[in-house]
Amino acid sequence: MTGTTMQARMTLARTRRRPLRNGQLPPSTLSRVLRGLALTVCCLLVLFPFAGVLTTSFAGPEDVARTGGLVMAPRTWSLDAYSAIFSGGVVTRALLISLVVTVVGTIGSMVVTTLLAYALSSPIMVGRSWMLLLVLLSLLFSPGLIPNYLMVKQTGLIDSLWALIVPSMLGAFNVIVVRAFFLGIPTELLQSARIDGAGEWAIFSRIVLPLSKAVLAVVGLFYAVGYWNAFFNVMLYINDQSKWTLQYVLRTYVVNNTRIGGSDVNVDALPPQPALQMAILVVSIVPVLLVYPFLQRHFAKGALTGAVKG
Repeated sequence: MTGTTMQARMTLARTRRRPLRNGQLPPSTLSRVLRGLALTVCCLLVLFPFAGVLTTSFAGPEDVARTGGLVMAPRTWSLDAYSAIFSGGVVTRALLISLVVTVVGTIGSMVVTTLLAYALSSPIMVGRSWMLLLVLLSLLFSPGLIPNYLMVKQTGLIDSLWALIVPSMLGAFNVIVVRAFFLGIPTELLQSARIDGAGEWAIFSRIVLPLSKAVLAVVGLFYAVGYWNAFFNVMLYINDQSKWTLQYVLRTYVVNNTRIGGSDVNVDALPPQPALQMAILVVSIVPVLLVYPFLQRHFAKGALTGAVKG
């Protein structure tokens, strides 16, 4: 009776772990549990700093004074830090400028990148190999800081928001990624459209772009995050403080430990400096967190563009 029971259990275990289509056995329950625990620990380690930033931004003055910095478990919750950064006008203006630069820059970069990538992927373009070589060379050789500054100065873009957009409008790596995706579109589809009388612009706008939503979402996210997080160009090209972006304001307050509001504000009435810094950091992170979920379903597919042949 015991032997029959053991044999039945072994048969049931083999049945539960039927081989997958690739011939491998599925992971056991213990393996799944260990993987889940490892993934949970990694997620907690990643989320721990973000949780500290968020709780510190809502911490009261007593909690910040008690810990001297990062507050993980505030005893009192307060919105004074957010009220201070938005009432002064500096952060609000910097937030609007960052949004304008990010939106305009991302749209311009996507237009330039897709047009150039389509031209480089088209077999009827004259001299596309030489143009592709120039794009690849730009990945290897950078003009340097001083030539870039002189070019921006000679074009009259100093102290202009266009100085934060035009020099970063085209990324060679993104052009290569989009071109690789365009090359994966069946040529028979494009040739049939040409036979039916469609022009290049109609093919590009009505066939190529609708089929490229995945890679466009990924490249657009790369551009948007780059524009949103950029602060070094502000340091180089912008002298007017009223045109500072949010990231440069954050850097100024965190690195230089500058008080929000200037010399005409009562320092004693302001929340603690760590709470102000963490509140600005939260405000700078929120827009990216709001946009990413809408692009997540395209991200995996677009990120693997060109990774698999065939």
